[in-house]
Amino acid sequence: MSCEMVVENPNRTEQLISELASVWEASVKATHMFLNERDIIALRSFVETGIKEVDNLIVAYENQKPIGFMGIAQGKIEMLFLEPACIGKGIGKNLVTKAIQEHEVSYVDVNEQNPHAVDFYKRFGFVVYERTEFDEQGNSFPILKMKLR
Repeated sequence: MSCEMVVENPNRTEQLISELASVWEASVKATHMFLNERDIIALRSFVETGIKEVDNLIVAYENQKPIGFMGIAQGKIEMLFLEPACIGKGIGKNLVTKAIQEHEVSYVDVNEQNPHAVDFYKRFGFVVYERTEFDEQGNSFPILKMKLR
C-alpha cells in the first residue's frame, strides 16, 4: 500500500470519524497485544472523541479510503495509527516528519508495552523523559513520555 494523498483537517463527518476509528481498531489489534477485546471496546468512544476534538487531524488516503491518521495538539502527537498493511511502508515516517517540520511537534506519549512504537519514535530522535504507571483513562498500561532531543 502507498499513500496517495494527505489531507489536513478534513471535514470531520460521522462517516470519517467511524472510518478512522476502524483504522485505529485494526491498528491496535495488530500492534497492542496487551489490549484485549474488552479494552478495545472500552477505548473506542474515547478515540472517537479524540478524533473529533484534536486540534490538527491529518489523514492519509489511498483510493479515497483513509489508511492512517495522526492527531496533533500543542506540539504533541496525540495519536498516530495506520492500517496494519500500511505499517512499515513509510507512511508513518512521512506523517511524523510532517508533524516535526510543519507543526513543530516535540512530544509524544507511547505505551511502554508497544516496543515497536517506542523504537519508531527513537529513530526520529525522541527520548524518554518520564514514565507513568497508568494511561489517561487510569488503566494499568504504563506510558512513556518522550520528547525530541
